[in-house]
Amino acid sequence: MSPYQLFDHTADIGITIRADTAEKIFVDAAGAMFDIITDTHRIKPKIQIEIKQEAEGYDELLVGWLGELLYQYSVRGIVFKEFSVQELSPKAIRALCWGDKPADEIKTEIKAVTYHELEFRKTPEGYEAKVIFDV
Repeated sequence: MSPYQLFDHTADIGITIRADTAEKIFVDAAGAMFDIITDTHRIKPKIQIEIKQEAEGYDELLVGWLGELLYQYSVRGIVFKEFSVQELSPKAIRALCWGDKPADEIKTEIKAVTYHELEFRKTPEGYEAKVIFDV
């Protein structure tokens, strides 16, 4: 079973992520975003970068994290496949990310990570987040 679900939204694509830990939410959201962009199964973890973001809460931090990854993809052409959260608090994340330039074609161009209907909450089972991408 996939750790995330896609849902349709007018001119947008949204994801809902459920995980045992907040760290896993960030990892699975990043994986989902790149799965939307292209087939990540053929991406090799050749290039490593460190991502650092700060925000005023997990929800804003998630948007900043995904936005920085999308920026790295847009500017450097790197599709990330593996993620390791080194530090996480409600106000900051530091993570290592591995990926490569895709050989396959792009399935969907994501223009931006939005705040529209953004959610990040603790549940009895762990955590749940919802993010919408502008495509």
